[in-house]
Amino acid sequence: MKILLTGGGSGGHFYPVMAIAESLKKVTVEHNIPDLKLFYMSTDPYDQKVLDEIGITYVHNSAGKVRRYFSIQNFFDLFKTGWGIITSVWRVFSIFPDVVFGKGGYASFPALFAARILRIPVVIHESDTIPGKVNRWAGKFAARVAVSYPFTTTYFNTENVAVTGQPVRDDIKMTLTEGAHQHFGLEPHLPTVLILGGSQGAVLINDIIMEILPELLRTYQVIHQTGASNFAQITETAEAALYASEYKDRYKPFPYLQTLSLRMAAGASDIIVSRAGSTIFEIASWQKPSIIIPITDSNGDHQRKNAYEYARSGAATVIEEQNLTKNILLAEIDRIVRDTEIKQAMKASAQSFFKAGAEDKIASEIIEIALEHNVKK
Repeated sequence: MKILLTGGGSGGHFYPVMAIAESLKKVTVEHNIPDLKLFYMSTDPYDQKVLDEIGITYVHNSAGKVRRYFSIQNFFDLFKTGWGIITSVWRVFSIFPDVVFGKGGYASFPALFAARILRIPVVIHESDTIPGKVNRWAGKFAARVAVSYPFTTTYFNTENVAVTGQPVRDDIKMTLTEGAHQHFGLEPHLPTVLILGGSQGAVLINDIIMEILPELLRTYQVIHQTGASNFAQITETAEAALYASEYKDRYKPFPYLQTLSLRMAAGASDIIVSRAGSTIFEIASWQKPSIIIPITDSNGDHQRKNAYEYARSGAATVIEEQNLTKNILLAEIDRIVRDTEIKQAMKASAQSFFKAGAEDKIASEIIEIALEHNVKK
């Protein structure tokens, strides 16, 4: 049995795909299905180490972005996408998988287009409240559509869509508390704020944290994922801002938190400040209170809608970018961390919001469709 996985070139696409890949391996073992072969097609491998660990073969394709603003790159990317379609049709044909699973994003389009031409069954998953263009298109012919939010079902054929929640890797779901403070050099008795801007970081969040950092560290200690491209600038700014501070050792910046460090950071944290991408579901799985700051100009305003869908559960509060000031952020952190009842209510709401087992449900559907396709070959 062969399954081709495809998705856009970000952690928000890649890691849920890997969660499903792990479940596919587990499901095939449980059902005594031999010779499962997994392939991942995208513009780059994103994390080759994880692909190797799971046993997935990377297949390169070419794809261009469709930007919502004027850019000469849009013109050149049309040719990139055209070439990607041509090469993907040949590469998908040479593999001829039983199912193609798409996570959305521009990088998934050539593989899904090839599957459509070659009449290979397609399954897709949409993480956001508002589907992206590729998934909206693929949803018209997909055998199954899985979504994270109930609201998203209105964009697809209701006969084929199911609300599964968000796939999250098993090694991410569980926080690690034992040894977490020692790992980061934190003081166990002080509350900890974890700042997550995604794998690329978040410039606006980074900037506001730098503004409030000296004051924040008087009461809290901070673990800050800055994003690799922002790390040098942020550490330089923080060093200057904390030059004379007696609390500068309470600030722990990192370009990116790998799995073990992320689980420990979650375990040590009392509150999380984050963007409104798929990280929301990781935070929910950790049962941590959070402050969500959505990107204002996200595609289809999906981050804002994601944030408010989560906030309606009671698990988080939302601060929109136009309202984000140092006084508001500090006051909101204080309000949540200092009130035990609020913290406990948010933790309970996060637990209720998170739908465990999404990756297993999706993997089981993929296997069922693959078996049907195998019989028809």
